[in-house]
Amino acid sequence: MTNKISYISAVSSLLLFILFVSVCPASANDPFLLNDYALELLKRGEHEKALEQLQKAYSLFPYNETLRKNLAEVYTFVGQRRMEKGLFDEAAANFDNARELFPDDTRYGVLRGIALYSGKHYDAAAYEFERARNIVGDTVDLLYYLGRVYYDTGNLTGALEVWDKALTMAPSNKMIRELADKSRRELAVESRMDKGYSSRFVVSYDTEVKSDLADGILATLEDAYNSVGSDLAYFPIARIPVLLYTKKDYRSVTTSPEWSGGLYDGKIRLPIGGASELTPLLKGVLFHEYTHVVVHELTNGNCPTWLNEGLAEFEERKVFNPPMAELGKAAKQKGFLSFKALEGSFASLSVREATLAYQQSYAMVNFMISTYGWYKVKDILVNLGNRMPIETAMAKALEDFSLNYGSVEQEWQEYMKKEFGR
Repeated sequence: MTNKISYISAVSSLLLFILFVSVCPASANDPFLLNDYALELLKRGEHEKALEQLQKAYSLFPYNETLRKNLAEVYTFVGQRRMEKGLFDEAAANFDNARELFPDDTRYGVLRGIALYSGKHYDAAAYEFERARNIVGDTVDLLYYLGRVYYDTGNLTGALEVWDKALTMAPSNKMIRELADKSRRELAVESRMDKGYSSRFVVSYDTEVKSDLADGILATLEDAYNSVGSDLAYFPIARIPVLLYTKKDYRSVTTSPEWSGGLYDGKIRLPIGGASELTPLLKGVLFHEYTHVVVHELTNGNCPTWLNEGLAEFEERKVFNPPMAELGKAAKQKGFLSFKALEGSFASLSVREATLAYQQSYAMVNFMISTYGWYKVKDILVNLGNRMPIETAMAKALEDFSLNYGSVEQEWQEYMKKEFGR
């Protein structure tokens, strides 16, 4: 769910044209005064107040077409703002309110479908997209989002079918082509996999993986669901796909660096071919990758890598806690990596650099939790979910401590100096 929503971007420019069409009052009736006041509020960016005024205006004069249109578009505008803040259920409700005013306008239903998809209400989202297809036929946007629903719920064949159809309409669409190519690679591997289910996870595993190991993995993930959820006070609602590959298939599907022991890209993917038992190391990896699920949902994907990986390492080390030799060396030699540099992907790092990056990220998160408390770390994640940059998210969450991003790093370095100086 990292792709920007092109359909909503297109709607935004349309709204700017529609919203500022004010009613020319033939008299000083209240509905028209309320409408014009609402448009002024919109110009000032006070969207919620504008919506209240238009709701009042429409309730006083529900047969006026312009009032009805303005109200529908402000519902849509507010829905967009909700989407940007990751409030997907509220956004869906706003788009639904707009559709009630204009039931034949499929645009509102499609927007509601996008919000539902973003909130992981996959069945309801698919219903909205199919309903729109029945009315207006296939469009590239509709096929793209319907394919996303199919892909995220494990229906690779369905995803490929609609994406291939979209490519016949827009052969130069690079994003859809890359998704289709990725799905083809995955389908070639996953078509020969068995499946297992629990209440919150569905696991697909290569035939060389024993079914009792797959069952143990599901049980461990359920433990992770409760443990990580307790720490971060968040429990995902959608069933989470987990794929267990041979090492060769894992590299083929994910194109991950050699040192990668798992990843989360909307699905948990692990290279465990040849494993015969559920070791503490494997349990730790499962806790690690599940933590990424929670962090991704809390932050809507807007999380610096060091914080994301640091939290995952923190949860992993509750189960399996190996030594941190690279961190010790870096502390003694003043060779820490810059956290600014660790905000992006670790994929290009060497094995030694990656090892230090993970250990350093864990050390920072462990320090933050023990010094400021879990609730402050959760506040940072929520702020990130509201699209704040990390500097703003940390400063707002830690304002009681009069701290910001830079001063937290400085405090951490002083702490590390004392720890490794003894």
